[in-house]
Amino acid sequence: MIRYLYGTDLADHGDLAAQMFRDRAAQFRDRMGWDVHVDALGWETDQYDGCDPLYVIAEDAAGRHAGSMRFLPTTGPHMLAEVFPHLMPQPVMAADTWECTRFCLSPGADAAVARRLLLAASELGLGLGLRACLGVFDRPMVRVYRRLGWSPEVLGSADGISAGRWTFDVARHDALCAAACVSARQSRHWWDVTFGDLLPAPLPVRA
Repeated sequence: MIRYLYGTDLADHGDLAAQMFRDRAAQFRDRMGWDVHVDALGWETDQYDGCDPLYVIAEDAAGRHAGSMRFLPTTGPHMLAEVFPHLMPQPVMAADTWECTRFCLSPGADAAVARRLLLAASELGLGLGLRACLGVFDRPMVRVYRRLGWSPEVLGSADGISAGRWTFDVARHDALCAAACVSARQSRHWWDVTFGDLLPAPLPVRA
């Protein structure tokens, strides 16, 4: 299952939130060696978790955190503008472009989880009427994204880190559904659980 949860909703899903932040510590600090803040609870968080981001969380069969991402609008505080501006040829502050960061997989998660997360990102973009999302990633991740079926346009690189842009469109969404072995109707259902009564109807679903 995919959940879409704003930061202010995490208190209602305490176990899932704790698993996500601990898995982020396991990935970014322990496996990747990033200089990140991990608190006494073992949670990896930064200042952008305090900006009420929209989290995309993939659950495993037991309802535990399997993978997640964090989205913020570029019209407010976000990492590319404030931490990595040197990676961008010019700053982006647009209502139709959000930033995606903290792409995390739990220990033992496989490519199927990563594909579901990319599909969920596409669902989010189409559901919110966005044009694109931006992200920061280690340069070798370009090959990983290509294998998963959705490569970014690289906008700039320095010291092994790149900024990229993913563009949302229905044809790409259909391809991501096929790659993830998830129907468009199921993907839309996960989105509608949170936003079905709150947002205008998105693009028509294909069977």
